[in-house]
Amino acid sequence: MVTEVEAHGAICGKCLPARYTLAILGSIGMAIIYGLKVNLSVAMIAMLNHTAISNHDVNPSYSIHNNFTEDIEKCQPPDGDANNKAILLEDGPFDWSGPLQGTLLSCYFWGYLISQIPGARVAENFSAKWVMLTAVAINVFCTILTPIFTKIHYVGLIFMRVLEGIGGGATFPAMHCMIAAWSPPNERSVMSTIIYVGTSFGTAVSILMAGFLSDHFGWESIFYVMGGLSCIWMILWIIFVQDNPSEQSFISIEEREMINASLGSKEGHPPTPWKKVLTSIPFWAILIAHCCSNWGWYMFLIEIPFYMKHVLAFNVTSNAMASAMPYIPLLVFSTLLGKTLDTLKAEQKITTTTARKISTAISSVVPTICLLTLSYIGCQHTLAVATMTIGIISMGAMFSGFLSNHIDIAPAFAGTLVALTNTVATLPGIIVPIFVGFITKGNQTFAAWRIIFFVTIILFFIEFLVYVIFGSGEEQSWNKKNQTSDSENTPLRNKGNYS
Repeated sequence: MVTEVEAHGAICGKCLPARYTLAILGSIGMAIIYGLKVNLSVAMIAMLNHTAISNHDVNPSYSIHNNFTEDIEKCQPPDGDANNKAILLEDGPFDWSGPLQGTLLSCYFWGYLISQIPGARVAENFSAKWVMLTAVAINVFCTILTPIFTKIHYVGLIFMRVLEGIGGGATFPAMHCMIAAWSPPNERSVMSTIIYVGTSFGTAVSILMAGFLSDHFGWESIFYVMGGLSCIWMILWIIFVQDNPSEQSFISIEEREMINASLGSKEGHPPTPWKKVLTSIPFWAILIAHCCSNWGWYMFLIEIPFYMKHVLAFNVTSNAMASAMPYIPLLVFSTLLGKTLDTLKAEQKITTTTARKISTAISSVVPTICLLTLSYIGCQHTLAVATMTIGIISMGAMFSGFLSNHIDIAPAFAGTLVALTNTVATLPGIIVPIFVGFITKGNQTFAAWRIIFFVTIILFFIEFLVYVIFGSGEEQSWNKKNQTSDSENTPLRNKGNYS
C-alpha cells in the first residue's frame, strides 16, 4: 500500500495541475534524451578530417562528400543555394572511414535494444521516477565525457554511445508507467502526446543548437553545453515529480482524489502474464503498427535529409533548416489532436478504440500520400519541402494513437508492453540506413529513391490495415481480476490485480 503524504497544492496552483507538471517535465526529459541522441550526427561533420576521408572509398549514403556533378544533372540547387558547389567543410581531427562513421552513429542502438525490458521491470516494480532520472543522468554524464573519451580512441566514443543507448532504452517504459499512474483515462491522449512530442522537439532543437555551437565554439562545445544544461532538468525532476499522486506533496487534495478515483486502487504489482501478452491480438496490432511506423519515422528523420542533399542539391545550411522546420508545428498539431480526442471521449462521442484508430490512420495515410507525391514531383524544391513537412507533422498523430495504446489495454503492465514493442521497433533504426545505402550506392537518382519510398509506403499501408482491423482500446481481461467485461470509458479499477 502506498503511503499518502500531505498535499500542499500544485506549484502553480490551478494554472498548472501536478499531472501537467509531470507531463511538461517528462516532455523535457524525452527532449533531452533525443537531443543527446542525435547531436553526434551534427557534431560528426565538424569532427571529421574531410580531406583525408575524401580519399577513401565510402558508401555515398554515409559520405560527407558526394559527387556534386552527378547531383547537378538531377537538380539545380534551389534559389539561394547558387553557391552550393563552393561550400567547403573545415577539417576536424578524426580520420574515420565511412563504415566506421556508420558504426559510431548506430552503436547507440546496441545499448537501446538490451535495456528496455529490464528498465520496464524495474520501473513497474520499484520506481519509474528513478528509472527515468537514471536514464537521463547516464546520457548527460556520457555526453559531457564524450570529447575526452573520443580523443583517447574512437572505441571510447563507442563505449559512451552504447551507455547512452542503455539509458535511452529505459525512458519509454518508465514514462509509460508514469502516465499509467498519473493520467485519468479521459486525459490519456493529451498527456501522452505532451510527453512524447518532446522527442521531436528535442531532435529539432538539438540539430539547430549543435550546428550553432559547432560553428562558433568547436565540436566539443556541443557535448559540454548540451550536457551541462540538461543537469538543470535532473534537479527539477527530483524535486517536483513523484511516482504517483499519493506520494506527491505538490498537488491539491481535489486533484489527487480525482486521479485516484479515476484510476482505482493499486495493491502491489502482479507477475507479468507473458503467455497472454504474447497471444493477445491487440498487443500484436500495436507491435506491428509500432514497427511499420518506426520504419517511416526513421526514413523521414534520418534519410530524407540525404535525399535533399544528394538528389535535390540543397546545401548544408538549407538542409538543416528544412529538416528542423516541421517539428514545432508537429508539437502543436499532435497536442491539439490529443486534446480534441480526449474531449470527444469525455463527451462519449467516440470510444478509446476509435480515438486510437483515428490517430494511427492519420499517422500512416497522410505520410503515404506525401511519399507518393515526393516520388513524382522531381526537382520542385518548394513543393518537396512542403510535402516532407506535412508528412513529418502528420506522423505526430502516433503519440495519441498506437503509442498510447499499451496503457489502454493493460495499464498494470504498460512499461513492459512498450518495452517489448519498442525493442522490436528499434530494428528499423538499424536496418533503414543499411537498406538506403544498398539501394543508393553509386545510384543517387530519383528512380532509386522511388524504390525506397514505395517500400515505406507498403509498410505504412500494413500499419494502417492491421491496426484498423485488430487494434483495440479496451482493457484486456488479463489485466483485471474477477471482471469478464469492461467498457472502454470505465475508470480503470483494480488495475494492479491479475488473474
